[in-house]
Order: sequence, then C-alpha cells, then structure tokens
Amino acid sequence: MTTITAYRVRPLPAEVLATAARSAGAEHTTAGGGEPLRCCLRDAHPGERLLLFAYELPTPDGPYRERGPVFAHAEPCDGPADQGYPSDWRGRPQVLRAYDAGGRIHGATRVHDGTDPEAEIADIFTDPDVTEIHSRNVAYGCYMFRVTR
Repeated sequence: MTTITAYRVRPLPAEVLATAARSAGAEHTTAGGGEPLRCCLRDAHPGERLLLFAYELPTPDGPYRERGPVFAHAEPCDGPADQGYPSDWRGRPQVLRAYDAGGRIHGATRVHDGTDPEAEIADIFTDPDVTEIHSRNVAYGCYMFRVTR
C-alpha cells in the first residue's frame, strides 16, 4: 500500500515582510543575482531591489527557536508561482529539518541532494510525529521555507 502525503510549501507571510521592511535592522540592497528570495521562493535576478533582515522562525519558545538572515523583495511581490517545491532550488542540496508539535527537532531530519525533494518530504511526513519541515541552506544554514501537511 502506498501512502501519499499532501503538503504545502510556504513562503514568508506578507505580514512578516511588511514588518521587516519597517524594522531598524533591515538592510536594503541590490541583487547581484542568485540570492534566495523567501517571499516568492526563487532566486533574485541581478538589479532587483532586496531587503535583508533577521527572521525569527514560527516555533514555540524554547531552545530550538532560531533567528537568522533572509532575503526578500524590498517591495511586495506576488509570492510563489505555485505551492510546490521551488523550481529555482531544485537540484540544490538542502537540509530538511523535521519538527514535532512541541517545536523540537525530530530525528527524521536529513540532508538531500535536491534531485527528488518531493519524495524526501513525503518520506519524512510518513512519521506521524512530524508536524512541519523547514528547508535550510546547506552551506550557510539559513532558513529557506516551511513545509506543512
């Protein structure tokens, strides 16, 4: 029997981006090209106006709560083209960090090479204790996006 788990890839919410644009610590910059945009889940094109800011992940208070740098468009954008795995990031190695309902890192966490991320995500979600997955950049450890059932 095959089990298919439906999931949704989630960019940063518009309200997070609006707040970040007004924060004192945010930096406005111009894209050199290739910066991973967490608003529309694609790589930036050279010359696009960007915002670099610290994002605190939506996890419960505790030892696994993190804050780190992310890029987004400086002005509101239309968001991702779809709710699937970002096409610009296909083939890019990523860490898929699994979390349980209490916001603790789950043992189903793994590194994947980017060739079949949907299969990796579906396999992680076969564990009923996993409630969400955060994709992270392998080299820098930066948060990329959240995956929910």
